[in-house]
Amino acid sequence: MAKRAPSQRQQALDSMRRAALRCRACPLWANATQTVFGAGAAAARFLFIGEQAGDQEDRRGEPFVGPAGKLLDQALADVGIDRAAIYLTNVIKHFKFELRGKRRLHKRANAAEVSACMRWLEGELELVRAPYVICLGALAARVVLGADFSLQRMRGRWIALDRRRHALATVHPAFVLRSRIGGDHAATYAAFVADLRQLLHAPEN
Repeated sequence: MAKRAPSQRQQALDSMRRAALRCRACPLWANATQTVFGAGAAAARFLFIGEQAGDQEDRRGEPFVGPAGKLLDQALADVGIDRAAIYLTNVIKHFKFELRGKRRLHKRANAAEVSACMRWLEGELELVRAPYVICLGALAARVVLGADFSLQRMRGRWIALDRRRHALATVHPAFVLRSRIGGDHAATYAAFVADLRQLLHAPEN
């Protein structure tokens, strides 16, 4: 059977990905290994947005392939959602870090860096056109749902973005990982899975 040609939206998304590899809109590119653009099909039903690429993502050039990504895979499997059916990306497409010896530790992006990267995220949202947007963590939630959005009060709830899209915010899987040290990891993970289970009961668009 002949392979189906990529759709126009998929071709446009692939073109945007290639353009992002040359992005110099903020200083983060200088120390990062490479741009980490989103991954997945333009026809995805769910679009997940995280904060920024991490150490392993920076080295491999793919989003959510480090420890947080593995935890997300586990949670999706527990809910019954195939990762191959979703689109994954981050607000920030380069890894911002500080060196501690030989370790590269995540450092939060500032407002200017977020602003510089918005053109790519806005392009992904336009081309993927997923009816359901899942924000992983406070930064992604504020970018999509507004600066006044409270993740603590509103996590796990569907919110209409427009007539064709809804968004839901939950914690970042890295937050769940950190609960293994001095926190109630079982309860934190269960709450994360409960939020993702709302994807099975998404509102009709």
